[in-house]
Amino acid sequence: MRQRCAWAGSREEMRSYHDEEWGVPIHDDRLHFEFLILEGAQAGLSWETILRKREGYRNAFAGFDPVAVARFGDAEQQILLQNPGIVRNRLKIRSAVSNARSFLEIQGEFGTFDAYIWRFTDGQTIRNAWEDLSGLPAETDESRAMSRDLKKRGFRFVGPTICYAYMQAAGLVNDHQVDCFRYSEV
Repeated sequence: MRQRCAWAGSREEMRSYHDEEWGVPIHDDRLHFEFLILEGAQAGLSWETILRKREGYRNAFAGFDPVAVARFGDAEQQILLQNPGIVRNRLKIRSAVSNARSFLEIQGEFGTFDAYIWRFTDGQTIRNAWEDLSGLPAETDESRAMSRDLKKRGFRFVGPTICYAYMQAAGLVNDHQVDCFRYSEV
């Protein structure tokens, strides 16, 4: 039987996410945008809740296409507030739209969002060595710097804790426990 990080639990959805996605370094701008929207939506909720609604988010937010989402006006946002497939929080929906606009500005400045975001870890995955979850931080110097810069660029729902969760998901940080089978794979 494979050893996994303790948070992966026994539910298939969580285990699958842990085994196939979490911590794998990504370099695709659409995936970066997806993880930013989902991590922002998670604020105050469990990741399992967001994972169950992921397909709803994919449908509601144009396949996580930042160009399409940036065009969402008041009418589209009102429709999203009625969508049970996502978290129906006005501030989170508005932030996803305004974050899409800021995301596109970063792409214009840096060529890709990927080129911009990996600067916070000098282009390398930060590899931690946690034996259990007790030492796992909620935020780091890198996530605080990322949060400050994203906020300066107009992003919302990107506090240092959300940024750290994003860094973990997007593989900027490897926070798999050392005894987890994924630790050495990512």
